[in-house]
Amino acid sequence: MRTLRFLRRPLALLAAAPLIAMLLSGCGGPGPQFTILSGSENDVLEPLVQEFCKSRNATCTMRYQGSLDIALALKAGDPGADAVWPAASIWIDMFDTTRRVKMVKSIVQMPVILGVRRAKAQELGWIGAKVTAKDILAAVEGGKLKFLMTSATQSNSGAAAYLAMLAAGIGKPDLIEAGDLDKPEVLATARGLLKGVERSAGSSGWLADLYRDGERSGAHYQAIWNYEAVIKETNDKLIAEKHEPLYAIYPADGVAIADSPLGFVDRGRGKDVEGFFADLQAFLLGNDAQAKIARTGRRVEIGRATPLPPDPRTNLDPSRSLTIIRPPEPAVIQKALLIYQEALRRPSLTALCLDVSGSMQGAGETQLRDAMRFLLTPARTREVLVQWTKSDQILVLPFSDHILWTARASGDENEQTGLLARALELRASGGTDFYTCGAQALAAMKTHLDDGRHLPAIVIMTDGKSQGSMSTFETAWRADGRRVPVFGVTFGSEVDRTQLDNLAKLTGGRVFDGSKSLTDAFRAVRGYN
Repeated sequence: MRTLRFLRRPLALLAAAPLIAMLLSGCGGPGPQFTILSGSENDVLEPLVQEFCKSRNATCTMRYQGSLDIALALKAGDPGADAVWPAASIWIDMFDTTRRVKMVKSIVQMPVILGVRRAKAQELGWIGAKVTAKDILAAVEGGKLKFLMTSATQSNSGAAAYLAMLAAGIGKPDLIEAGDLDKPEVLATARGLLKGVERSAGSSGWLADLYRDGERSGAHYQAIWNYEAVIKETNDKLIAEKHEPLYAIYPADGVAIADSPLGFVDRGRGKDVEGFFADLQAFLLGNDAQAKIARTGRRVEIGRATPLPPDPRTNLDPSRSLTIIRPPEPAVIQKALLIYQEALRRPSLTALCLDVSGSMQGAGETQLRDAMRFLLTPARTREVLVQWTKSDQILVLPFSDHILWTARASGDENEQTGLLARALELRASGGTDFYTCGAQALAAMKTHLDDGRHLPAIVIMTDGKSQGSMSTFETAWRADGRRVPVFGVTFGSEVDRTQLDNLAKLTGGRVFDGSKSLTDAFRAVRGYN
C-alpha cells in the first residue's frame, strides 16, 4: 500500500514557487493541455489550479467524478486524464493495479464528520458534549436521528463514515483487520448506524446541495456525514441564506481522514508534461497556496499555515486534535465494501420506468437492452459494487403513452434472470408519457414504503418529451408525503431535459446523461439508491 506524505522542502523554496512560476510564464510558447480527474470536493480549489495554469499559458481542465468513477477509470487502463485527484489514496491503491499513477502526494487532509442541525444537536444534548459512535447509534435506534450519507461503495465520504462505524464496533481505530469484519458485534454496530441513512448519493458535493435545498423547500433534513470543509462551506451558505447551521460532531472514538492525493498518470506524453505536473504539485504545496487552502477550512501540514479559528456556534475547529482511524490494507477495504453492499446498507426499493415509445426503435432498443443486461446480471453489477441483494426490491414499468406491464422482483439472482428475460422482449412503439409511469410506480411501491425499511427511488429513462401532465405525478407525490426522489436518465442527442429537471427539482432527485452510455448512467443512479 502506498504511503502518502506531505512534500517537505526548504520553506524559502516553497515560498518562492509561485514567483518562479510567474517568471517562467513569460518564456516560450503555450503550455500543455492538461486534464485532472478530480473528486467534487476539490471544486473550491480549482481557482488555485487555474492560477498556476494561467501562469504557464497552459489549458487545464478539471473533470469531476466520484471516487469509484476515478478508480474504475484507472482500473480500465488509461483514464483519459494526465492526473488524478480523488478524495483518498485508498481508491488509487485498490484500483491502480498497473501502477500508472506516480509522484503521489497528499495536498490536504479532511476528516469526515457528522453535521447535525443545531436545534437537533441541542435536543440530543450534544452541544459542547463528547459524542461517541455509541451515542449516535442510540439516537438512531431511538428514532431520534436520521442523516444523509453518500454510498460507501461509490463515494469516499461515505466509505470514510462507514469505516469509522466499523472501527467503533471493533474498538480499535488504529488497525482494522480482515478477521474483525467477521465479528457479529462489529457488523451489528455498523448495521445499526446505517439504519439512520435517510438519503444516499454518489457525490459528497451533491449531497451537501441536497441538504441546503431541503432548507429552502422545507424538507429540513436532520444531519449529514461529510467532509469537515464541506460542512463549513455548507454552513457559510446556510448562514448567508438565514438558515440554521449545522453543528459539527467529531466522534470521540475516531474519524477517518481523506488525504486528497494528487498523482501523475503516465500516458507517454513526455517529460515536459510530467515536469508541468511536478511544478503544479509543488505550487499547491507551497506556503502561499497552502495558506489559501487553509482558509477554506481544509487542514494542511502543521506549521505550514494558520488554521481557521474555532467557531463556537457551529463547533467547527480545523485545529482540533482527533483520534484518527488508520486506513486498512486494500484487501480489507474491499472486503468491508463488499459486506456494506451485500449485508449492511439499507435495502433499496427501485422503480424503473423504461421508455419504449416509437422513437426508441433501433439504437435505443439496443442500448436499453444492454442497460438491463447490466442492471440484472449480478456478475456485472458486482464488479462495480452496485449489486442487488435479496432484501432489495425492483419494480420494472415499461411505458409508451401507457404502462405496458408492471413486474416486481427481489435482488435474488433467479428473480433477476426472469425479470431480465421479460425486459429483453420489449419492442418500441407508441407515444411517451412518463408522468403516468411515475405516478403508477409510486402506487406500486406503497407496500414496501409503508414498512420504512427501504430507501426508495423512481428512475425514469426516456429519450423524449412527455405528452402527459406533470400534475399527474406531482399530485400523487405530494399526497404520498414520503419525498420519494425521481432520477432521470436521458438518452439520445435530441432529448429535452426540462421536464426531467423539473421532476428532479421537485423531488430532490438528479438527472444523468445516458447519451454516451446508458449502462454507466444506470450504474451512477445506483449510487443514489
